[in-house]
Amino acid sequence: MKKKIILVTLLLSISVNAQIKLPRLISDGMILQRDTKVKIWGWASPKEKIQLDFNHKTYKTETNAEGKWTIVLPSQKAGGPYKLTLKGSNTIVLKNILFGDVWVCSGQSNMELPMDRLKDKYKEVIAKAENPNIRQFLVPDQYYFANEKEDFISGEWVSANSVSVLQFSGVAYFFALEIYEKYKIPIGLINSALGGSPAESWISEESVKKFPDYYQEYLKYKDGKLEVQIDQKDKKVSNDWYKLANNSDLGLKNNWSNPEFNDTDWKTMNVPGYWADNQLGNINGVVWFRKEFLLPKVKENTAKLILGRIVDADSVYVNGQFVGTTSYQYPPRIYSFNANILKEGKNEIAVRVINNSGKGGFVLDKPYELVLGKDTLDLKGLWKYELGAKMLPLPGQTFVRWKPVGLYNAMIAPLKNYSIKGVLWYQGESSTKKPSEYFSLMETLIANWSTQWQQPKLPFLVVQLTNFMDPKTEPVESSWAALRQQQLNILAIPNTGLAVTIDLGEWNDIHPLNKYDVGKRLSLQARKIVYGEKNLVASGPLFKSMEQKGNKLILSFTDIGSGLLAKDNAALKGFAIANNDGKFVWANATIEGDKIVVWNDAISNPSKVRYAWADNPVEANLYNKENLPASPFESDLSKKK
Repeated sequence: MKKKIILVTLLLSISVNAQIKLPRLISDGMILQRDTKVKIWGWASPKEKIQLDFNHKTYKTETNAEGKWTIVLPSQKAGGPYKLTLKGSNTIVLKNILFGDVWVCSGQSNMELPMDRLKDKYKEVIAKAENPNIRQFLVPDQYYFANEKEDFISGEWVSANSVSVLQFSGVAYFFALEIYEKYKIPIGLINSALGGSPAESWISEESVKKFPDYYQEYLKYKDGKLEVQIDQKDKKVSNDWYKLANNSDLGLKNNWSNPEFNDTDWKTMNVPGYWADNQLGNINGVVWFRKEFLLPKVKENTAKLILGRIVDADSVYVNGQFVGTTSYQYPPRIYSFNANILKEGKNEIAVRVINNSGKGGFVLDKPYELVLGKDTLDLKGLWKYELGAKMLPLPGQTFVRWKPVGLYNAMIAPLKNYSIKGVLWYQGESSTKKPSEYFSLMETLIANWSTQWQQPKLPFLVVQLTNFMDPKTEPVESSWAALRQQQLNILAIPNTGLAVTIDLGEWNDIHPLNKYDVGKRLSLQARKIVYGEKNLVASGPLFKSMEQKGNKLILSFTDIGSGLLAKDNAALKGFAIANNDGKFVWANATIEGDKIVVWNDAISNPSKVRYAWADNPVEANLYNKENLPASPFESDLSKKK
């Protein structure tokens, strides 16, 4: 009897192993790249015969000794839907296949940021998002160091509609909308991005060898042991910190969310604001906030509480009822709840804020309000607050997921057989710590990916860093500006484009909400570089060269379009010049035809110029008449002699 059981088990095992298995990308609803040969690949038992039926033709192959197989389909025009049938020991039928243009959308959080985070800003766009010709494959966030992965742990092709689009990359979706409206061809978006990731995490092991420090760092993690140790340690430290904070919190112990709680002896501070700037001082831990407000009789069924952004985590109560929580500082706080919680007369909001490092509180220059139908109650102003638990800062994490090579192995390598049109790249915030190396990293990454996809002319379209942080009144050094210069330098690499976004940021938010214009400017680059609209003005002015005439510098530009202009007919601003000593001062600037003349009477022998050289150069206002902003830049005549 035992022998029969063993034999049946063995036969079942062989049968299962012989089944054709496909990578996640090769699935129902996929968009395949038009006008080029495309690979269909997968696994089965060794030496198994595989047959593929597609568009009235049959293709055959046999798996190799490892059970791998590949069939190459001939070039197809845009269109569909098609059906594809695979036959081996089993049969798989793939449906609703389109041919169009496939774009890999990669980088960090501003590429990853989904339409769900933008739903209040783009309500009408989302409501109308019913387009089966725009589809996304969302690559799962994963890192791996041992070797290159061959497949993803999850993922499927999803067509855009008013519900599914909430999980689409905002930048990528707006790009796809523009391209589809122009050319009416299916657009496939492979969303492979991870918040906080530096460039080196997206480069292969072989290519990262050009950077010895990163390569040596990668080798430390390759066997997986250090990763496990760090992960366990970080989790324990974090869990212990939050456990102590929760156990120590007087607000939880004494029910400070109760609207009847007596808070007459609490201190007050203006919201938005940070408690470090008030009487409480620069401490970490748990701080509770309460605000009383009056309402007439509530007629609405639902209410929406908007609390800007909070550093770091919050739990919110209205009249003692929990209405929402957010675990980290970046998402906008928008909490919808049943309006029957509210009542005529006095109401109470309580907010429990956990801050684990830095300055805790409510981010400035954001909306803080209660929305009831068409009515809005402003909640800014004095709030009461009290310390719930004082804590030492939470030690920083190691963030193993950002280490060199890990994201390439897990999130890019499995794509290598899938033909694509090009790459959209929005990354750089995490690379501002070492801006001087960024061009070299990106040159390596672009060459690496071009080799992987066997496309020497792979289009690679880059989003330049937007404006962020506090504006400065005097010329300053800026790692963000230095990184933007490195991104501008990428244009020296063939088949690259740059979407300048220096005017689309928010000083107090590293994730600005205007993703429509980012996507549109990327689409302009694609239309010119990839789709061949040679006469299209796709960029704002780009610095070309300069010459010195006396105490003035004469600047020349490309991409001036119909002409240069100062935005809003104001005086041209944002230029700074210096002698060889490098001490920059603001410069006068005028447009003379297609050139710009800059000078400062105090600088007799200028040799250096900068434009928009700051984290947040809000006054920079050089555009072309097509309303596209000039890229920030610096130039030094002394280095060219």
